[in-house]
Amino acid sequence: MLHAQVWLRLGRGVRDRRAPARHPTLATIARDGRPQARTVVLRTVDAAGGTLDIHTDIRSAKVAELHAAPFAALHVWDRGAHLQLRLEADATILTGAEVADHWARVPQAARVAYGGSPAPGMPVGDALAYDKTPDPACFAVVRLQVQAMDVLHLGRDHRRARFVRADGWAGTWRAP
Repeated sequence: MLHAQVWLRLGRGVRDRRAPARHPTLATIARDGRPQARTVVLRTVDAAGGTLDIHTDIRSAKVAELHAAPFAALHVWDRGAHLQLRLEADATILTGAEVADHWARVPQAARVAYGGSPAPGMPVGDALAYDKTPDPACFAVVRLQVQAMDVLHLGRDHRRARFVRADGWAGTWRAP
């Protein structure tokens, strides 16, 4: 029941711009071993397959980090439900023809986030010294195959559960 609720909340993040799962925090490991975290937009949820998709520019630091260490964590805080979701995932970077259908669904106004010059994170002369030209060759999908979920409810009586793909998502209660 709780496991299914987590997937429903994640799915709501794709459909509802106001849902807490819409903008989760993605954490990766930088080449120097330091953690990196950033807010992303949840784009696709496949509960049956246990996967989540986010879109990114292939030249972004997160892509290089995930190529070097293909593991990520995703964090969602649902304030209204007093619910924290921490997901551990294996990451795959999809590009080119395998993401053409995703690119086709990206609204024209949003395509400027993928491409342009200079590449994301590069220095610029002033705050707006960059070009926003869409380039489908720069578009990538980060597919996260969820391996484990830590679910913490911080209500009057705290509850915590852990679900692991390897054991069929059976779930175990944990001390909060």
